[in-house]
Amino acid sequence: MPVSLLEVLRSIPDHRRREGKRVDLATVLLYAILAVVAGVNSYRQMHEFIRIHRQRLNEAFGLELPYSPSYTGLRLILQGVDAEALEGAFRRHAASLPTPPAVEGLTAIAVDGKTLRGSFDAFNDRKAAHMMSALRHADRIVLAHVMVAEKSNEIPTAPELIEALGLKDCLFTLDAEHCQKKLFERVIASGNHLLTQVKDNQPGLRRRLELGSAGRKPSGYAKSQTKGRNRWETRELTVFPAKA
Repeated sequence: MPVSLLEVLRSIPDHRRREGKRVDLATVLLYAILAVVAGVNSYRQMHEFIRIHRQRLNEAFGLELPYSPSYTGLRLILQGVDAEALEGAFRRHAASLPTPPAVEGLTAIAVDGKTLRGSFDAFNDRKAAHMMSALRHADRIVLAHVMVAEKSNEIPTAPELIEALGLKDCLFTLDAEHCQKKLFERVIASGNHLLTQVKDNQPGLRRRLELGSAGRKPSGYAKSQTKGRNRWETRELTVFPAKA
């Protein structure tokens, strides 16, 4: 059965001293998440969101947050939360959700990395933080996050994330920069499938794929047109059966 988000948030240990626990941690985390979903991007805005909607949220969730913590108080509370415990709570919540109906037996999951906005710090000589996520396409649920180490990159992180999910018979999509033999072997060994996108910035790999499909009969073809960025975009997809 699905586990409520509030229930998994209550499993996160409270880092504050007993004297400092004037507001419930799980309640603050829940309201902070709802604030971010609503478009909040600062602690001041988060404070205002909770202040304005506190009574309504208390009634909706049956909670009793007595007041909205100050923006400095919210910062201290949120920055002190154990990141691994928070990630584990989100993974348990995502894993408890029912899997959407798959198309032809496969569930598509997009694995992609993003640089976190505002994480670069020139004063402290800190590089921008980079995070890799796994998004289930059918219901737009992020199944897991993982931080990419500064001295590493996405290539070794991608298979680690896929293996950690423990899923079977899923189609994972990755950028072409992950096209390495060991990566394909690890994904196949985990009982899943892999789809990569090759761009013009990898001319050698793209040329090899073009030569491999030359003269072969495609197993499928599709074409679509969409309007975006003030222009029409045409996409053509030709599918060739893979060799053993």
